[in-house]
Amino acid sequence: MDGQIWFLTRSLQLSSFQAYKLRVTHLYQLKQHSILVTVGQDEQGINPLVKVWNPDKRDSGNPLCTRIFPAIPGNKPTEVSCLSVHENLNFMAIGFTDGSVVLTKGDITRDRHSKTLTLHEGTCPITGLAFRQQSKVTHLFVATLEKVHCYTLSVKEYPKLELDTHGCALRCSALTDPSQDSQFIVAGDECVYLYQPDERGPCFAFDGHKLLAHWHRGYLLLLTRDTKSPNKSEFGSRETSPSEKQILTIYDLDNKFIAYSASFDDIIDVLAEWGSFYILTRDGKMFVLQEKDTQTKLEVSFRSQKNLFVMAINLAKSQHLDSDGLSEIFRQYGDHLYVKGDHDGAIQQYIRTIRKLEPSYVIRKFLDAQRIHNLTAYLQALHRQSLANADHTTLLLNCYTKLKDSSKLEEFIKSSESEVHFDVEIAIKVLRQAGYHSHAVFLAERHQHHKWYLKIQLEDLKNYQEALRYIGRLPFDQAESNMKRYGKTLMHHVPDGTTLLLKGLCTDYQPKARRWPRRLANSEEFISVFANNPRELRAFLEHMIEVEPFSSQGVYDTLLELRLQDWAHEQDSEKVLQGAALSLLRSDNTVFDKALVLCQMHNFKEGVLYLYEKGKLYQQIMHYHMQNEEYGKVVEACKRYGDQEVCLWEQALGYFARKEEDCKAYISQVLEHIDQNNLMPPLLVVQTLAHNSTATLSVIKDYLINKLQRESQQIEDDERKIRQYREETAHLRAEIQELRSSAKIFQKTKCSMCNSPLELPSVHFLCSHSFHQHCFESYAESEAECPTCTPENRKVMDMLRAQDQKRDLHDHFTRQLRCSNDGFSVVADYFGRGVFNKLTLVTDPPGSKVGVGSLEADLQRDLLIHTKRNT
Repeated sequence: MDGQIWFLTRSLQLSSFQAYKLRVTHLYQLKQHSILVTVGQDEQGINPLVKVWNPDKRDSGNPLCTRIFPAIPGNKPTEVSCLSVHENLNFMAIGFTDGSVVLTKGDITRDRHSKTLTLHEGTCPITGLAFRQQSKVTHLFVATLEKVHCYTLSVKEYPKLELDTHGCALRCSALTDPSQDSQFIVAGDECVYLYQPDERGPCFAFDGHKLLAHWHRGYLLLLTRDTKSPNKSEFGSRETSPSEKQILTIYDLDNKFIAYSASFDDIIDVLAEWGSFYILTRDGKMFVLQEKDTQTKLEVSFRSQKNLFVMAINLAKSQHLDSDGLSEIFRQYGDHLYVKGDHDGAIQQYIRTIRKLEPSYVIRKFLDAQRIHNLTAYLQALHRQSLANADHTTLLLNCYTKLKDSSKLEEFIKSSESEVHFDVEIAIKVLRQAGYHSHAVFLAERHQHHKWYLKIQLEDLKNYQEALRYIGRLPFDQAESNMKRYGKTLMHHVPDGTTLLLKGLCTDYQPKARRWPRRLANSEEFISVFANNPRELRAFLEHMIEVEPFSSQGVYDTLLELRLQDWAHEQDSEKVLQGAALSLLRSDNTVFDKALVLCQMHNFKEGVLYLYEKGKLYQQIMHYHMQNEEYGKVVEACKRYGDQEVCLWEQALGYFARKEEDCKAYISQVLEHIDQNNLMPPLLVVQTLAHNSTATLSVIKDYLINKLQRESQQIEDDERKIRQYREETAHLRAEIQELRSSAKIFQKTKCSMCNSPLELPSVHFLCSHSFHQHCFESYAESEAECPTCTPENRKVMDMLRAQDQKRDLHDHFTRQLRCSNDGFSVVADYFGRGVFNKLTLVTDPPGSKVGVGSLEADLQRDLLIHTKRNT
């Protein structure tokens, strides 16, 4: 009554501050924020004030008051009956004794960020207010002595819904926590009602005149009079006479039992904080109710003579006991029922321990008791939860077979795919080992275990045709892999069908009743399948090159080998088979080396010669004819390929020279071509034929005569050129001497550049070219060179530098070759650098030969006359 507010810490330390001058009537402490909202009076009369405090901030040692405003609905003085604040600090509701509810919307801690309006009006006092937040929807429950309403604050105009036509006394309403869907509790004298925003929920019959209702952590706390009071004031008075007792009862609504009940004298209020209930009495005492831990609660239930396992289970669930704790309760309950002989009930409890209790604990119990039916139920539950291992599946299938329960076995195997909770592969193995091949095949086909389906069909049932049909219906990847695995077996028993499937797989595979993107298998990988079936292999390979011309090399190589084998062993159709082999060699997909080896192995002469010619191995062609002593074809090969390789004529001459037979005609043909094209020196020809005793002088007489005549003519031409070069050299020397000793008269009258009459200043050169000064400066690249003669001079200088570089490079090569340990590497390196290439100058006309003397004379003349003179 003195206007002070007291704070009590967890260590029971008290502190206070003066909040109002007269008294404090209502307090509301937010749970998620350090904000305290109070209602009190600073002056006499009906003038309640609302103050918002921030205990974390201080003002002269007291909590900071962030906002003060009067609580008067419609400017009518009336007293406040209840108060509620939303945890988001955007709503505050104040209920009054005249039936009004004032709603503050916005930031409740500041005046300018909020607005106030009258939400509800009536004639019956407001007894309870509670905000409910669900997702983005905000509701406000309003309780009076006569009715219960619900407002939707997240919708414009705040629509109202009347939930019930009876209300409750003051402080006899509360809001459950989110675990109970945040329902609004209204405690009447006969029942306790729970409300949703749009309807009334469940009802609990709790008799007695209610003085207080509170909700905390799943518990409903009710304070009632010990004796019924026949009279009740208009506002629901909570006043009691000193002789009356009050009953405090705490209910667990989920588990439907009373958690606590006791009698007290004159309770003022009950608070819930720090996980406990604090009971305040009028005589200044405070009692604390502390909740026992879950394990203690369970032990009390287990020690009860009634063995309240069901209650213990419900209690553990409501207390959010972890799965391990719940599993232990189920195990104890199962053990209890097992000892009592209730095996069916026990197995149901053991099933609830799956994932926590080791399955062997249960299996051992029921194996010893020979309770196969119960064991089967447990194993089925293991499989439904996908926790069964191979042993469990094996045991379950053995249970079915021992019970001879074919219907259960069929049901287990043929359950829908969404209900399969066992390892299908393990089940297939068990069924196969037990001899249930049809069941195993059914499982394998249904669950697309293609490997097991084919293994059983081929190894156990020997149904090769069915296995081939099954592969033909598989997707491409599966069909390809299984044909690689079982292709040889299928080829042995059903060769035609297997060959047909492989043709499709490698060209355009389309499973029956399905359309897949076109994919091709590598036909070369299936050649090994036809190891003992050459006829089918030939058909397969010929189909491949016909449909897929760009098949792999292995296909063409294998088919060539087959055709060569046929050619070697078949005499009747030799020409046809020879043409077939040659046509394959002519294709671009044949590998040269492999094809040549195959042709040589089978002595296929036409193929060998074709490949030599295709590979431009002309020497091998001629050597092949030499080995077979086909003299005419040796000369013919020289004529055909001698232009590509001139050494063929030399080899042919050496070949015939070594023959002791009469080969004069062939030698004459070879010598004639050698002579016409000057392929060999005469001395080498004579030395080569000296080894042949049958080659007399008459064979080479004509060759030697023609050769000597051409040599004589060449000598005469060379002597004539020598005389010519000497004359030119003498003339140049005389010209040089004249230039050195005599004056040069320039008689040019026109500019050599613009062809206009010369004017001073002008520039003259010893080469007899003259220029205007301005023309020379415009076109000359150098002051010392004639612009007209510069291109020719540069050609000469480039030729000299090239010869110098070539000489220096050869000298360096000689020194390096002499000092190196690996002469071959040095030679190879200089070959790559072009040392041994023929030097060709673009200044030389094609086929011309420049003499040394002439070249030297030209150079001296150019160097002398291209000297600048100014006039």
